[in-house]
Amino acid sequence: MGSATVSLRECAKAPTQLRLALTGSTTSEPAGPRLLLALCYSTKRRALVVTVCRAADLPAQDSNGYSDPHLDPDPYHKKHKTSIKWRNLNPVWNEEILFETRPTELSRQNLTLTVWDKDYGKPNDFLGSLVLGASSKGRRLKHWMDCIKFPDHRHEQWHSLTDTQHL
Repeated sequence: MGSATVSLRECAKAPTQLRLALTGSTTSEPAGPRLLLALCYSTKRRALVVTVCRAADLPAQDSNGYSDPHLDPDPYHKKHKTSIKWRNLNPVWNEEILFETRPTELSRQNLTLTVWDKDYGKPNDFLGSLVLGASSKGRRLKHWMDCIKFPDHRHEQWHSLTDTQHL
């Protein structure tokens, strides 16, 4: 619906009835299953540093009403995985993954992240995916381009997960 901010000092002075204008929810956080990522091209390391910060509102896949999420960035190239966060729909990872690359190559590359529910004895369940890079659009492309234009700065942003597995 929206939100409003009120200073508690103003409210404590005297009991008053307030009329507040709500600001729309068109800002930083998308709704639904989402992932908070920080991107930084490190000139010192000559690598793209991807920090998988956290996820929110992941779908439940297990009979206990939870999922056991982990990320598998770009599974068809260099393989990196985060740790598994057992029984958690809003996991916090704060894990860093490095991809050695040149800044001139970043403008033609993509980073594919997939989120999976870990299962033993049967195939893992797909929870969502995200592609950032040259083929992205909108907020995803802006996040990627900011990382390229402003190296050595951490660029953090929420991204909605899609229910499409990118092959």
